[in-house]
Amino acid sequence: MHTSVVGFPRVGRLRELKFATEKYFRKEITAAELEQTAKNIRVQQWNLQKEKEVDYIPSNDFSFYDGVLDTAVLFQIVPKCYTQLGLSPLDTYFAMARGYQGEKGDVKALAMKKWFNTNYHYIVPELEDDTEIRLTGTKPFDEYLEAKAEGIETKPVVVGPFTLLKLTKYLGEKKAADFAEPLITAYRELLAKFNEIGAKWIQFDEPALVRDLTDADLSLFAGLYDGILPAKGTVNVLLQTYFGDIRDGYEQIVGLDFDGIGLDFIEGKETLKLLQTYGFPKGKRLFAGVVNGKNIWRNRYEQTLSTLKSGYAEEVVISTSCSLLHVPYTLANESKLPEEVKQHFAFAEEKLEELAQLKVLSEAKDATKQAAYQKNVQLFEKRRNAEDVDVKKRVSAIQEEDFTRLPAFEERESIQKKTFQLPKFPTTTIGSFPQTADVKAKRAEWKKGKITEEAYKAFNRQKIADCIALQEEIGLDVLVHGEYERNDMVEYFGAHLDGYLFTEKAWVQSYGTRCVKPPVIWGDIKRSEPITVEWSVYAQSLTKKPMKGMLTGPVTILNWSFPREDISLKESAYQIALAIRDDVLDLEANGIRIIQVDEAALREKLPLRKSDWYSEYLDWAIKAFRLVHSGVKPETQIHTHMCYSEFTDIIPAIDDMDADVITFEASRSDLQILDALQEHHFKTEVGPGVYDIHSPRVPSVQEIVTALEKMAEKVDPDKLWVNPDCGLKTRGTKETKPSLVNLVQAAVQFRESHSGEKL
Repeated sequence: MHTSVVGFPRVGRLRELKFATEKYFRKEITAAELEQTAKNIRVQQWNLQKEKEVDYIPSNDFSFYDGVLDTAVLFQIVPKCYTQLGLSPLDTYFAMARGYQGEKGDVKALAMKKWFNTNYHYIVPELEDDTEIRLTGTKPFDEYLEAKAEGIETKPVVVGPFTLLKLTKYLGEKKAADFAEPLITAYRELLAKFNEIGAKWIQFDEPALVRDLTDADLSLFAGLYDGILPAKGTVNVLLQTYFGDIRDGYEQIVGLDFDGIGLDFIEGKETLKLLQTYGFPKGKRLFAGVVNGKNIWRNRYEQTLSTLKSGYAEEVVISTSCSLLHVPYTLANESKLPEEVKQHFAFAEEKLEELAQLKVLSEAKDATKQAAYQKNVQLFEKRRNAEDVDVKKRVSAIQEEDFTRLPAFEERESIQKKTFQLPKFPTTTIGSFPQTADVKAKRAEWKKGKITEEAYKAFNRQKIADCIALQEEIGLDVLVHGEYERNDMVEYFGAHLDGYLFTEKAWVQSYGTRCVKPPVIWGDIKRSEPITVEWSVYAQSLTKKPMKGMLTGPVTILNWSFPREDISLKESAYQIALAIRDDVLDLEANGIRIIQVDEAALREKLPLRKSDWYSEYLDWAIKAFRLVHSGVKPETQIHTHMCYSEFTDIIPAIDDMDADVITFEASRSDLQILDALQEHHFKTEVGPGVYDIHSPRVPSVQEIVTALEKMAEKVDPDKLWVNPDCGLKTRGTKETKPSLVNLVQAAVQFRESHSGEKL
C-alpha cells in the first residue's frame, strides 16, 4: 500500500500567504519578498508530508490566487485586455483575478464561480477566437524542481484539458472542440518537459468527469487524451477525479492509457458499484479517495479498511477524496477546544496521520489487534452530547402548510408597493460595509477582555450611526446597518445558536486572499435568545428610511459550516430554519419591515448530476428557506441574496423560494443571468449586481447605467432594484463611497430617462 494527497491547503499554517499577498497589493513588500513567503510555505508543506511518509506528494497545488487561473496562464490563455496593460507577469496575473484600475488602464476581473460543490471559487478563463494556446509558463516545472532541491520527489498537479475546456468561457464563434488540437500540443509539450526534468508521476485533475456527460463530452475527453498520452514517455500519468463518481463512460475512461485512476469513494455514490460491475483494469493503480477532503470528522477505519480490501484492483493507493484545500490546516492551532471534542476531528495535517495509520493497518495481518484501530473503534462507540429532545420534536411537528406564505406573491407585491412608496429602480446595498482596521481591532480587544461588552457595543453603535449617515448622504433608498458586530455571516449566527462549536484558527480559503473560518455543527441546533433584533432596531431608530434586518439563511449556514455526519443534511437545515424563523418573526414584531435572509450558498451542495437535484437537495433546501419566512405579514418584504455560482439553470427553483426581492451576483458574469430570468418569467423582484465588489476598481456612472440598460431589456422595470453584487466588508472605505455615489447617480439618471421621475 502507498498513500497519496490530491492537494494541500496553500495559504499557510497561519494564513501567511494571505497577509503577504495583501501587503504586496498595498505595495508594502516587493514581488521577491512575496515569492519568498510562497516558497517557505511550499517547502514547509512538502517536508510535512514527507515526515508523514506520504508516497505521492503533490506539487504545483500551490497558487497565489487560483489553480484554474494558473493553468490558463501556463497555456497563454490570457485575454488581450490584460496583456495590453504592460504589467509584470505577476501583476498581469493579479489583474485577471482582481481587476486593475491605474495609470496603465482600467479592466475588470475575470468572472469568478464556485468550484463544483464547494465554497472555493475559481477564476473563469476566457478564450477568444484568435487566442494562441501554447505552453509558455514554467510554474509546474519550477515547483517540481524546487521540491527536488529539497530532496522531495513530488507528483506535479495540473488541471486536466477536459476540465479546463469545460470551465472556460468562449468569447467568439469557436467552442471547446475547436481548441482541442492546440491544447493537445500544449499538454504534450508539458509531458515532454516533465520527462526532461525527471518527474515520475503527473496528476491531471479532471473533476468535470463527475458531472452529467454527453456522448460529445466523452468523445472530446477521449480525443484529448488519445492525443496527449502517447507523449508521456517515462512519466506515469494519474487521472484524478473527485466530488463524485464517473458513471458516465466509466469503461471508456479507465480503458485509456492512464497509469493511475483516482476515484472518489466519499462522494462517489456509484464508485463501488462501478468497480463491482465493470472491474478495474490490470496494470493500473487505483488511487482510492477514502479520506474525506471536505469534512473534518475522523475517518472510520473499520469502514475504510473494508473498502480498501474489496479486491477490485491489484494495486491500491490510499488517497484523500479531493484536495485538502477545503479543510483547515491543523488542529495544533486549536488551544480552546477540549480534548474530548478535538479527538473527533481531523484537519489537513491530521488527515496525513490518518493516511499513515490506514497504510499500516491495511498491511497488518490482523488490523483489529492494532492499537490505532482499537482506539478508532472506541471513538465511534462513544455517545456525543449532540441531541436536544425539544428540537427534534419541533422538527417532527413541521407541517406542509408551514412552507407556504400567504397571501400569494402578486397580492403581497401590490401591498408592499403601497406600503414603502419607493422610487422606481430603488437603490440598496447587500448588507455589510467595510470591516476596517478599527473594527477588527476593537473586536479583538473585546474578545481578549481588554474592553467591556458595553464599551464594545458603544463602539459598534457609533459605527452604525456613521454608516447610516453615510448612506443618507449618498442617497440610498433602503439602508443597512453595516454589520460591524459580525465577524462572518455564518460564524456570527453559529455563535448565537446552541449546538455549534467554534475554532480559533481553522481558516479555509474561499478565494484569493479571502479565508473563512467555518463553524462546526456539533449537535442539534436551536436559538435561545434573539440574535439580530437589538442592532436592527437601534439602526432603524436613526433613520426614517427603511432599514433592512439582516440574517443568513439556513441553507447557507449549513453549507458554510462543517456539517454533522450522524444525521441528514435535511434535518440539520430544518433545525437551523426554525431558529432563523424565530429571529425573523422577532424582527417583524419590533418594527423591521424589510428583512433580508441571505442564501449566498444555495447552490453549493446542489448535486453535480441534474437527476439528483430535486430528490437529494432542492426539495428540502427550498422548503427550509420558505420555512424561515412563511409566518410574516404581507406588508413585510423578504429579500434574499445569492452570489458567485451559476444560477441560470435553477432559476425556477429560486423563484419558488417565494421571496419578495432577490439580489444576485451578476457583474462578473456579464449579466448572463438576465436571459434565464426572462426565459422563465421570473416573478420575484430582482437586483442583479451592477458592479463587482471583489475588485478594488471604482465603476463609473456610465458603466452602471449601461448595465442597467441591459437589465431593463430583460427584466420588468417595475421589478428592478439597483445594488452592488455582494456585501462590502472586504472592500476599503476609499473605493466604497465613490462606488456607491456612482451607483446612486446612475440610478437617478436611469430613473429620469425611463420614467421622468426626479428625486
